[in-house]
Amino acid sequence: MVRLAGARALEIAQSMLRLRHEMQAGRAVLGELIDPWEAAALFADRIDEVVVTYFAQPHSYTTDDIVEIAAHGSPVVLGHIVEMCVASGARLAEPGEFTMRAFLNGRIDLTQAEAVRDLIDSQTLYQAKVAAQQLGGALSKRLQPIKQKLVELIAALEAGIDFAEDDVSVMPDHAVLEVVSTIEQPLRQLAASFTYGKLVHQGLMLAIVGRPNVGKSSLFNRLVERERAIVTATPGTTRDLVSETIALGGIPIRLVDTAGIRQALDEAESIGIRKAMEALADADLVLVVLDSSQALTEEDEELLRQTQSRAMIVVGNKCDLGDHSQTTVSGLRGSLLSVSALTGEGIDKLRAEILRQVTGKSGAEGEIGFLTSVRHAGLVQESLAALQAARMAVAGKVPHEMLLLDLYNVLRPLDAITGATTTGDILNLIFSTFCIGK
Repeated sequence: MVRLAGARALEIAQSMLRLRHEMQAGRAVLGELIDPWEAAALFADRIDEVVVTYFAQPHSYTTDDIVEIAAHGSPVVLGHIVEMCVASGARLAEPGEFTMRAFLNGRIDLTQAEAVRDLIDSQTLYQAKVAAQQLGGALSKRLQPIKQKLVELIAALEAGIDFAEDDVSVMPDHAVLEVVSTIEQPLRQLAASFTYGKLVHQGLMLAIVGRPNVGKSSLFNRLVERERAIVTATPGTTRDLVSETIALGGIPIRLVDTAGIRQALDEAESIGIRKAMEALADADLVLVVLDSSQALTEEDEELLRQTQSRAMIVVGNKCDLGDHSQTTVSGLRGSLLSVSALTGEGIDKLRAEILRQVTGKSGAEGEIGFLTSVRHAGLVQESLAALQAARMAVAGKVPHEMLLLDLYNVLRPLDAITGATTTGDILNLIFSTFCIGK
């Protein structure tokens, strides 16, 4: 599909189209694509059969006139359409220009513009759904009542200062603190949602570690659901890191299969073990694999000691061969999770435990409009810091002129997320709320 936007979009598109019906806003029309210089000819050669949709301003993505030409998908034909458009006076759009024009024209706000990028970059269906919610203004809607209360507080203080002669009462400190609290609570809840939102947006890395021949690669393949890593009966088959991304609960998780950790027998294995230790250090979650058919070895115990301070899950693989290991390792947080990479026994429980470890108990997964952007999270924290400064200013009996500086510092980061609150917005609120000048 080729999209034309701007005042001449309809004119340029019509020069290269032979339509079955007259083009109307909001309707798709079947037509034929021809060269513009042959348009006057009654029997001009048809290049392709296309479907054309016209969106009249302001009812379009950018609020401009937009014409979308949907061809059959041939790169040659699509390239030729672009060339004909440029030859007729159009220009190539800059990266992201359509979305930028939509923002500048007030069609979408900043959070929605960023959601377009997130939707395009989605790796899982859940990520796409979250991005679609943000594109629909979920975060903006969540912030709107917070900003509204803040702007109302600013307007009340401004009115008390500037229009005292009109008998506008000055807000008492307890009333100011009460409004500050009603702003702070939902803002803190929003800030807390970033723990889960970051996982949804960025995913995490899970390293599968263990001594050789405990079935790490078989378990990796079972979780990936295809033969991704080479599996043999010979210990030490895996020499390099093998990674694959899966989705659990909509969260992208990069699984990394590592070399068996033991005393290396040759240089290649030594390099593989060093990479395994690096993956272990970088991982957000560690899956320690033991062999349930054997008693714990010194290598197992040493690896467990190294990972005790990490977020980890301990798995006893090969449970189909019998369980000869200890069900509880001395000093281990929790018990072994018995699985069989060969038969699939316990794999669903393992996936559920990985998801539980990943999501924790944040509760944000049930929310709409949670934070997924590092930029947004930083701005919310900045607002909370300014809100705390405002609280201290009230406690210190600071004049309202100075208190307003802190409140504007609360508002500015929120404006950077959703769009600016203008002086006119505040003045309109003042004059519509208070009986000033009557």
